[in-house]
Amino acid sequence: MQKIIPHLWFDKEAKAAAEFYTSVFVNSKINSLNTIPDTPSGDAELVGFQIMGYEFMAISAGPFFKINPSISFHIRCRAVEEVNQIWENISAGGTVMMELGEYPFSKRYGWIQDKFGVSWQVIQTEGEFTQRIMPALMFVGDVCGKAEEAIGFYASVFQNTKSEVLARYEKGEEPDREGTVKYAQFTLEGQEFGAIESAWTHNFGFNEGVSFIVNCSNQKEIDYLWEKLSAVPEAEQCGWIKDKYGVSWQIVPANMGELIGKNPEKTTPAMLKMKKIIIANLEQAGAER
Repeated sequence: MQKIIPHLWFDKEAKAAAEFYTSVFVNSKINSLNTIPDTPSGDAELVGFQIMGYEFMAISAGPFFKINPSISFHIRCRAVEEVNQIWENISAGGTVMMELGEYPFSKRYGWIQDKFGVSWQVIQTEGEFTQRIMPALMFVGDVCGKAEEAIGFYASVFQNTKSEVLARYEKGEEPDREGTVKYAQFTLEGQEFGAIESAWTHNFGFNEGVSFIVNCSNQKEIDYLWEKLSAVPEAEQCGWIKDKYGVSWQIVPANMGELIGKNPEKTTPAMLKMKKIIIANLEQAGAER
């Protein structure tokens, strides 16, 4: 099981988005389709799917959060022709962030927000990578200038980590401050992430539209990550937390589906009342008759 899984929040489009992505990307499929009844948003549809072998989750849970480009997904390709094909597949109805073309850092690159609001950076790369899909965090607004600090913080919290700032802004690249992160890569739990900063004015920032599920092996790990990452008490709900940089995480047991599925009429209400997930309480609810 993938340890850290991006989670996409939609109003009503989770299934349609998953069906679209699995139809246009190779090595992609829908893994699960479930309904969580009687949430604050009503019955919420939950979809698990893979894109190029990389796992995602998506939920249809009302118009409370809107996906934006603060967290995008790199699609890394070896060939220019593959970049062109992927761009053609996902661009219909989308909004171009950076035009498809040749750039100093890539022979072929483009950044698009697709028709469902999800942002993709399609890039031809010569470098080494282990994931075709890589989440990239864009630090803007109040957290611009804090990317390097954030990467160090995440590396101190998770296991199997490393980080490298690959490019920094230079003098004359204002409004970005000299020395801040133009592009960095980091690894958490063996999974690759990217980070960039932009001091330009943007009408978006990190929110719950894109969060990261962390599949925990036991209560001790849940307690540890909750204590280390949670920085906004009012955001704590059903395993959800928000860290000090505004990034949202879902700290949950890896067997959450099994725990809820044993007796959903009892376990779902129990889970919805929780802030931090308590495995023993879910097990107790599951055993009720």
